[in-house]
Amino acid sequence: MAYAQSPSDAPLHKPRRVAIVDDHTMMRGGMKVFIDSLPDFDCCWTSEDARDAMLQLENERPDILIMDITLPDRNGIEVVKDIHALYPELPILMMSMHDETYYALRALKAGAKGYVMKNVSHDIYERALHRIADGGTWLSEAMSEQMIKVYTNGPRRDSDDGLEVLTDREFEVFQLIGEGKSTHQVADALHISTKTVDVHRSNIRTKLKMEDGSAVVRFAIRWIESRRAVAQA
Repeated sequence: MAYAQSPSDAPLHKPRRVAIVDDHTMMRGGMKVFIDSLPDFDCCWTSEDARDAMLQLENERPDILIMDITLPDRNGIEVVKDIHALYPELPILMMSMHDETYYALRALKAGAKGYVMKNVSHDIYERALHRIADGGTWLSEAMSEQMIKVYTNGPRRDSDDGLEVLTDREFEVFQLIGEGKSTHQVADALHISTKTVDVHRSNIRTKLKMEDGSAVVRFAIRWIESRRAVAQA
């Protein structure tokens, strides 16, 4: 005998619609399956690059946007700035393989509401989604503590070593240089040409007032090592 569903059995609210922007097919597909498995969220659409994402946003506005920081056509943080300007109420969760020590603060300043590393557990993703869906901000516990220390004790005078003058893309290139990557490796990682990498390297050298490219490499390596030391302290 069939029974009619009582009002108390019905869902209390509609699942929140989540859009995913990531150029890696497997990551994008896996994230969609995961989102759809959650009772409070549904994936409404996915996109592989910034241009397509902007077009899809015009047609269907999600409740939450999850976006990779490295996209094939544009820097993710720059895209966040554009999206935040057009849709200031749309919460954005950035995800990346890049260490949050380097990028979390830049992402939040651009307008994102959270930052997660791609290799975290599904539980962390779910908690982050709930947090920003409810109007909060999500960072890892370690990053949150680091930011509290900065605001409590004040930033060290040499904390950024002048890197705030770099654009987000130049900062990406700078970090990859510091990790020992060649021009070709940087180009592959950022989906840009080697000529574009050379332009960024030249701009970095000029902005940081370095005498030559070798000085930029040495400084970048020292900077990466110092940040890792701080993160492990």
